Amino acid sequence: MTTVSEPTLTDDPSIGLQPSDPTSASADLPPGWLAIESLDLEAQGVARRPDGKVVFVDGALPFELVSAQVNRKKNNWEQATLTDIHRESSQRVRPGCSHFGLHAGACGGCKMQHLHVGAQVAVKQRVLEDNLWHLGKVKPETLLRPIEGPAWGYRYRARLSVRHVIKKGTVLVGFHERKSRYVADMSECPVLPPHVNAMLLPLRALVASMEASDTCPQIELACGDEVTALVLRHLEPLSDADVARLRSFAAEHGVQWWLQPKGPDTVRLLDAGGPQLSYSLPEFGIVMPFKPTDFTQVNPHINRVLVSRALRLLEVRSDERVIDWFCGLGNFTLPLATQAREVLGIEGSEALVARSRENYAGNQAARSEAPLCPTGFVARNLFEMTPEMLVADGYADRWLVDPPREGAFALAKALSDLHQQHLAQPGSLPQGWTAPKRIVYVSCNPATLARDAGLLVHQGGYRCTAAGAVNMFPHTAHVESMAVFERTAAWD
Repeated sequence: MTTVSEPTLTDDPSIGLQPSDPTSASADLPPGWLAIESLDLEAQGVARRPDGKVVFVDGALPFELVSAQVNRKKNNWEQATLTDIHRESSQRVRPGCSHFGLHAGACGGCKMQHLHVGAQVAVKQRVLEDNLWHLGKVKPETLLRPIEGPAWGYRYRARLSVRHVIKKGTVLVGFHERKSRYVADMSECPVLPPHVNAMLLPLRALVASMEASDTCPQIELACGDEVTALVLRHLEPLSDADVARLRSFAAEHGVQWWLQPKGPDTVRLLDAGGPQLSYSLPEFGIVMPFKPTDFTQVNPHINRVLVSRALRLLEVRSDERVIDWFCGLGNFTLPLATQAREVLGIEGSEALVARSRENYAGNQAARSEAPLCPTGFVARNLFEMTPEMLVADGYADRWLVDPPREGAFALAKALSDLHQQHLAQPGSLPQGWTAPKRIVYVSCNPATLARDAGLLVHQGGYRCTAAGAVNMFPHTAHVESMAVFERTAAWD
């Protein structure tokens, strides 16, 4: 019988197993006990047996003494699930969702609800630092204070799976079960906005009532400031009766239905008219319309702070040119256009570039004072950048880089190759071109950030002046971060 679901909690943060506690040594523990030393990137506790073998324990926290059931064995490591806590971490808390846990059918959407949210941020900051050092051999000169926000009701984007389970006589709507392809039987999800959380059971009832209940595998959520959009993926054409059911649900719950019969390019609004899906960046006077399948940040509260900090760290002057790499819809580009002399946004998707241009034109037309600076957008495969392409884009005083999980390796390598060329043959670079004075790199993957940082610092003529974590996804192991790079005298 597990003792994990109802742990004994303490109000005294000083009570807990500290790293210097002699009982933390596995060799001194009773047989079968493990001393948890840290968390890995999947939020599993990490322990070592007396022979040095690493054990990853699902559900355990640092500095706890635990017992665990081993599920998988390899020569150098084992994977296990927590069964008993003999000494509990002072940072263990009661999960805020009834569907979180290690029990059968538990939701797999969150992995860290049992850890105090402040400790979650500390873990993510450490993951960032460890990746920078171990993968890139880079140590930031300054650690930025982590960006934090609401721990609940923050998830304005989500992809909810839908499954009609005939044996149970019900429809399930939610995330997958922990380490499973099955859809969790969820009645609540407190990381979703409250009005969407309250909609989960009505959504189940809606799909169950539809003739297409077996051919609707997914509902994608996209919340704007004023509009809540739901994208229904349907494998067969919907009947008139089902369309009427969707319209009735929309009227009752105040949502906007979009239909997706095939790929993302087939998404269309069920009923034209009504308010536009958008979010705002009030500090810069920017409103960003978007389609529910466009990439936008999951957490709008954090995004506003993220954009503000990025621009503050970039320190753009009104006489400077800036390039925004991986610009997307213009989340950073348009705010940059309120501060710079000229901005260039570069993105891999032609469709997103077209949307960026529309957003720029719409915001420019809405500004009676302080117009946006001249801003261009270009579509280019940024994973195939070369030094020649980089030079062709012209000199920019500052860069904003916001790549997907794959990172910006080709971009960092092109810049580093130019630096190596400059060192080998001073004066060989095109006249008037030099490297940007400062780069702010926004990352959703600390491993690829560390790789690219290593290139910039060790081959590219930059120093990493600052870095910090961004808790975009509370209660998950996902780590977002930001790093600042300054051009060194080696470029002179």
